[in-house]
Amino acid sequence: MHTEKAITYRIETDRLIIRCYRLEDAPMVSEAILKSLDHLRPWMPWARTHPEDPGSTLNLVKIFRDKFHADEDYFFGIFNKAENELLGSTGLHTRIGNAAREIGYWINVAHVQQGYATEAVSALIKIGFTVENLKRIEIHCDPRNTISQKIPKALGFSNIATLSNNNTDEDGKPRDTMIWSLLRTEYNKTALTTYKVKAFGKGGQEIRLSPY
Repeated sequence: MHTEKAITYRIETDRLIIRCYRLEDAPMVSEAILKSLDHLRPWMPWARTHPEDPGSTLNLVKIFRDKFHADEDYFFGIFNKAENELLGSTGLHTRIGNAAREIGYWINVAHVQQGYATEAVSALIKIGFTVENLKRIEIHCDPRNTISQKIPKALGFSNIATLSNNNTDEDGKPRDTMIWSLLRTEYNKTALTTYKVKAFGKGGQEIRLSPY
């Protein structure tokens, strides 16, 4: 069980606003999910059972927000600069222990292949190591999801394990999971140390980023 509390609630990159969800985001989240379900179902277990009902999304967003504020898990929406469209979703998830987070991500099908996932993940890596004081970040993905694999490969992660038959695909058949890992000592040797982001705390104050 993790014990650390999140410092960062909002991140700004060149093209994106990455922040904690708000209840008023529900219509944007619903539109993005419903539009993307067929795209997400092969890779995201939750998408297989997600109700195709716009009203159900309000409760989902409330769960994301409440878990964030309770320091149980950290879900971030990926928005355009105007914050009037959800481009995807990501998170620094707490399921792998203390001083470590797992980054998950998906992109609205209307905005795939535009580099948004890489931009968001790069920002979370920078924040994770320089603000949240993490020692390790992981990315888990299906070996068949070659597009998703490109992100940890490009950002300096190592494939430390591939778990056999530890999950199921949309047809209920066993599937494998690749585990990609990046340590803080490894991050310090990457170009991500100079990646330009701005971070803001719960009250909206800008957070000064440490050099490492």
